[in-house]
Amino acid sequence: MKRSFLYLSEFHVGDKFTTLSRTVTETDVVLFAGITGDNNPIHTDQTYAEKLPFKSRIAHGLLGAGIATGLWGRMGLVDGSAIAALSTEWKFVGAIKIGDTIHCEIEVLEVKRSKSKPDRGVLNIQYSIINQEGTVCQIGSMATMLYWEAPEGEE
Repeated sequence: MKRSFLYLSEFHVGDKFTTLSRTVTETDVVLFAGITGDNNPIHTDQTYAEKLPFKSRIAHGLLGAGIATGLWGRMGLVDGSAIAALSTEWKFVGAIKIGDTIHCEIEVLEVKRSKSKPDRGVLNIQYSIINQEGTVCQIGSMATMLYWEAPEGEE
């Protein structure tokens, strides 16, 4: 059976991927508020939020980041080669509103083989979360440790 994931050696700086789309729902926001305890009224109080610049409730910034990593994960490109997430940097450049349909455009920023452990290395990718109107809502990057290539005897 052919594998569907990639090893680090198969990624190249500049590679681009587009994820599927997903609509951010009321349920997403309510569950995220409950799980995290972040009940800021900008997320949970329509009357309050209508008085703010976005004119409506918005999704938590980290909910957007979480959905982005999930959309990347659904592609399956590192299922079987990823070892661990190492770091994340995120910028919230616009709002994700309840009902927005978002997708991610992903670009490979860095592919670096480890010198001390050459069986692995670091994949650094940039996420751009884009809504249905083509507006960029968030930009982030994540570094993940991956196996460089298939271990001996596998493939």
